[in-house]
Amino acid sequence: MIIEIDDQSGFCFGVVKAIQKAESELQEGHPLYCLGDIVHNTSEVRRLEEKGMYTIDYTALHSLNKAKVLFRAHGEPPSTYQLAQQQGLTIVDATCPVVLQLQKSIRNTYKKHRGEARQIVIFGKKGHAEVNGLVGQTEGKAIVIETLEEADLLNYNLPIEVFSQTTKPLADFQRLVAKIKSRMASGVEFLFHDTICRQVALRLPHIAEFARKHDYIFFIAGKKSSNGKALFAECQKANPRSLFISNSSELTLEMLPKISYDKLSIGICGATSTPRYQMEAVKDRILTLVHQKK
Repeated sequence: MIIEIDDQSGFCFGVVKAIQKAESELQEGHPLYCLGDIVHNTSEVRRLEEKGMYTIDYTALHSLNKAKVLFRAHGEPPSTYQLAQQQGLTIVDATCPVVLQLQKSIRNTYKKHRGEARQIVIFGKKGHAEVNGLVGQTEGKAIVIETLEEADLLNYNLPIEVFSQTTKPLADFQRLVAKIKSRMASGVEFLFHDTICRQVALRLPHIAEFARKHDYIFFIAGKKSSNGKALFAECQKANPRSLFISNSSELTLEMLPKISYDKLSIGICGATSTPRYQMEAVKDRILTLVHQKK
């Protein structure tokens, strides 16, 4: 039996940076509060909470005073920074550098065209933490488009400038740009910015190739991970014998294929929010179950 863990799966550098900052702060022995899940992975959140980190929501932030608060890789809108300052909080800013640059670009565009009838469009998931932070750079005036069909709501007689959430599929962004470009009124300005993180975007074609190499795929991710859902969909498209689990304890003998294990090739992969140790644990679990079966 062959079991391969995808070497390109696991934490992206933005998540690695955020977790390193959290662990560094926790080593000092002082309470650390994280605004929202540091990563969409329940096991990793629990691991850090066992080290002393507290995960809070925005309601709790209003009642916190003179404490350290970590802003995760997704980024925050200016209003959150203002609130933290008012509460006398010390910010541990773990915003991903790619997200920070995108926030700056959107903020500069908004300031440059303030008062003009320009539509600043963000291609992303409505309500997602990163998207909320991006919309905040425009004082809430940016238009969020989640699907190609929602582009029909734009006014093609007015200038349009498009940005993208960093983790959106590149092909979907290109389709959106092509649709808007084809419908713009003559002489009306249309600008678009490819702001997709390549480290994340390139995982889609890679994971499809990885899934095709194996008889069966076990994909590990948190149930709240948007990136996980997108990558798993790509796995299933490439290999219908793909199974989504959140941790090794969910894996049972019944989930393993009922064919000769000696001829079996299994691939293990995950999302940008999946730590390597979880994929290793799934491999160990498979070997244990197979040994028990024999």
